[in-house]
Amino acid sequence: MARTRQPSTRRIGAAERAFSVLDTLAEGGELGTNEIARRTGMTPSTVSRQLGTLAASDLVERVASTGRYRLGLRIVHLANALLARLDVRTVAHPHLEELVRHTGETATLSVPGEEDAITIDFVPGSHQVQPVSRLGRPSIAHATSAGKVMLAFAGRSLPEGPLRAYTPRTITEPTKLAVEIARVREQGWAQAIEEREPGLSAIAAPIRSSRGDLEAIAALQGPSSRFNALAIEAALPYLLETAAAISRELGWRADSS
Repeated sequence: MARTRQPSTRRIGAAERAFSVLDTLAEGGELGTNEIARRTGMTPSTVSRQLGTLAASDLVERVASTGRYRLGLRIVHLANALLARLDVRTVAHPHLEELVRHTGETATLSVPGEEDAITIDFVPGSHQVQPVSRLGRPSIAHATSAGKVMLAFAGRSLPEGPLRAYTPRTITEPTKLAVEIARVREQGWAQAIEEREPGLSAIAAPIRSSRGDLEAIAALQGPSSRFNALAIEAALPYLLETAAAISRELGWRADSS
């Protein structure tokens, strides 16, 4: 069965109402059923059912002394999971700056997304590659160095074909992609030479969490005319040491993975 690549555009009304209740509690603190109903425009009976469901999942909790509701402890757990992911930016940024000082090329930090790797930070080089250096920009899984690192180390299934050709050098055959990802996994880094955009070369390496999982991806990219094979060979040790240094600050130890 073909894998769904995009979320459905259909909306589930009950879920949207639950989000509205959570947003209202986030803004108002402890609130009673009737006050939540007034603020959300729902009926009190609908709010009551929503609160019962959310309370059963520990997303909200009832304050026994007042009968009011407030956000539950599970919200803290979910928020901490998100903050743990975002904290990698604080740890990584000084290392990215040092990487740029050594290489002169643009350094980026990405995290694994649902389909592709997503840029969450960057430090421009002396010749910034504008299309690449944009927060939130996806690194296509089969056509970029960061995307290949995600496929190699995040435990993801390889995308099914046919794969889109962004340039004449894009890998479009699933069997060839499987060989490429196996090579990335073996050597510990990836490269993409004009596979996503003409004239752009990039290399990337995995950043590990304290558990040894793929936490983020460090990458370097520059114009192929300058960031050629010799420049990549010279920059690669700096990239690998940068990824390892960030991983160590996140608690990863090579002998424990």
